[in-house]
Amino acid sequence: MDAPMLNYGQLTIAEATALQQKLRTKVKLNPLTTPISTIAGADISLSLYSETVYAGMVVLSYPEMQPIGYSLVKSSTIFPYVPGYLAFREIPALLYVYEQIPVKPDVIMFDGNGILHARRMGIATHFGIITDTVTLGCAKKKLAGQYEEPGDSKGEFSPVNDHGDTIGFALRTKDNVKPVFVSPGNGMSLENSLDLIMQCVNKHRLPEPTRQAHEYVNLFRLGKLKEGYHPISQPSLC
Repeated sequence: MDAPMLNYGQLTIAEATALQQKLRTKVKLNPLTTPISTIAGADISLSLYSETVYAGMVVLSYPEMQPIGYSLVKSSTIFPYVPGYLAFREIPALLYVYEQIPVKPDVIMFDGNGILHARRMGIATHFGIITDTVTLGCAKKKLAGQYEEPGDSKGEFSPVNDHGDTIGFALRTKDNVKPVFVSPGNGMSLENSLDLIMQCVNKHRLPEPTRQAHEYVNLFRLGKLKEGYHPISQPSLC
């Protein structure tokens, strides 16, 4: 599938930075006001210097964390790998993935950052603004800011601060494992993002929406699943 309407591949880093600064003014971090019944996890699989992108979202019931359906797309990108600008490589394919989902999820969780970003424009925030969706990020590594190591027990957390602002949290999702880094993307507060991640954690370090999205995308990359949207009427593959 060709890259969608966004012509990100033609942008220079300076132009991409300017776009991030422009989009930053549109971020909404108000507390959630409507109930959540579905949440999607989004993930991408691509090699560092490859143009081929495997993208997917899995939609789960909330809070039960039962998969309802999944959407998969094989696409391409020519935007270079540059830390802090991964949204420009990944979002065009994820837009196709999102468009294929017939009933949109209430919230989308990304395997990446929201406002926990030097310019407050991680992939979850970028996607949330351009699609006017409610999003959050849960990243495996810290992209910006400073924090104190949280306690060793599941559920303990500490704020990540950058230039006087709290931009997310380091959260321990299992006893004695490395923390994940949580931040709102768009349409929710800092506290909402932390609460949601904790509600979505099961027995793994990663929350179920992005963990399961990763599993489906890998199966797709291996040729075991087909492109398109597929409702789930049998037990989860994950």
